[in-house]
Amino acid sequence: MKYKKNIALFIILGSLVLLISCSKEKSGTTGWDYNNPKNGGFQVADYTEQETGPGLVLIEGGTFIMGATAEDYLYDWNNIPRRITIRTFYMDETEVANIDYLEYLYWLNRVFGTDYPEVYRKALPDTLVWRDRLAYNEPLVELYLRHPAYHYYPVVGVSWVQASDYCAWRTDRVNEMLLVSKGILDLDPDQLNENNFNTEAYLAGQYEGLVNKNIEDLNPNSTGERKVKLEDGLLLPKYRLPTEAEWEFAALGLIGNTLYERVIERRTYPWNGHYIRTDEKEYYGSFIANFRRGRGDYMGVAGDLNDAADITAPIGSFWPNDYGLYNMPGNVSEWVLDVYRPLSFEDISDLNPYRGNVFMNKVKDSEGLIDEKDELGKLKWEEVTIEESVDRRNYRKANNINYRDGDFASTINTEDWLRETEESNSLTMYDFSHTSMINDKARVYKGGSWKDRSYWLSPGTRRFLDENLSTDYIGFRCAMDRVGNPIADF
Repeated sequence: MKYKKNIALFIILGSLVLLISCSKEKSGTTGWDYNNPKNGGFQVADYTEQETGPGLVLIEGGTFIMGATAEDYLYDWNNIPRRITIRTFYMDETEVANIDYLEYLYWLNRVFGTDYPEVYRKALPDTLVWRDRLAYNEPLVELYLRHPAYHYYPVVGVSWVQASDYCAWRTDRVNEMLLVSKGILDLDPDQLNENNFNTEAYLAGQYEGLVNKNIEDLNPNSTGERKVKLEDGLLLPKYRLPTEAEWEFAALGLIGNTLYERVIERRTYPWNGHYIRTDEKEYYGSFIANFRRGRGDYMGVAGDLNDAADITAPIGSFWPNDYGLYNMPGNVSEWVLDVYRPLSFEDISDLNPYRGNVFMNKVKDSEGLIDEKDELGKLKWEEVTIEESVDRRNYRKANNINYRDGDFASTINTEDWLRETEESNSLTMYDFSHTSMINDKARVYKGGSWKDRSYWLSPGTRRFLDENLSTDYIGFRCAMDRVGNPIADF
């Protein structure tokens, strides 16, 4: 396997070296020099590969069987096994911790707190999720998020919407620091309201910042310098929630069970075997994850605590899986990107499957230019119109959440009023709030938690909750797209 893989790697490396050497000299199709101001100054970046963002681990993609790996005790039939392929991507090594979220809250309060306090309030976790009518949990309400003792415990009480907002904020802070570290911008602690670094606004020319030294511009008609562009390869793609398929693929960590392009042992959990205890001599018999062993047993017996965590555990606890990811099976369940449908596996694509696409465009002004950013410093977006997509073959409308599962074509009710709104279709098909809680705001969360039995430790299990709700056992971690070569040891 290693021999074949190395041959493929050498071929790719050789081709890449050839391409890079050509890019430093001249175009292979026109013969014109690159990076030469004498012939117009078309610039080609000297690019090797994507920089790994803070906190991320590279997850080499591939094909696997997504879905149930154990008996469906609940008879939900919502995770029917099927083969899919996942592209290489990045994922956080651990769950997002309280300290990380407190940094986010501090920044929001510092930048928007005076004029737009609602931005800060909107981001606050719901600490009241710890309350139990028949338990004494008031100390957790007051202390869990903010006390230093819990700094490196996973943040909870965060809705899907709040988690997504955090990912967007993290993108901007990481890219801003990249520009600072490369000497392009200086740190600006006085950013306020709309005058804050936003990646999209910066690329659109709507944020200046404290410029230290811009990129050299080889265009002979320019001033000799310019802002960083996407083509320079300096800025990272967006942090985001992982898709359900990405999360499940990363959690299983089958890279450790691959031999000559064969998975030699399929896993029920993110480790080999059908047991949930370690066989390491030093820790023999200890649980491999933080979960509830049975009724009234959350951490074991005093003097020999098994998982040593009555609620959550620190984010780097227990053993990582073969990708180096911690607490994928337990500790807290985690939000993923997808909208929930019971039979999503029947319809979604077999390459990077995902349900939840709502295609958007940047808002343009009357002259066709990108409209001015809003009062929070962000560009404005709007859904793709039917007129824009009428001649397309790959999609016909902006909102594709209900495609083949909740839209008019998939609904047995053919009353004319259903044609009026797609929202009505999904509500009717799943009889929302009467016989089910499924609608277009039902988001998937994956993995077991400190509150769950071992059944939910299997990555193939899936549950859902409204995107605006939160609990004391759901947290999240971020992901990022991999640009270019998918081979992990490149």
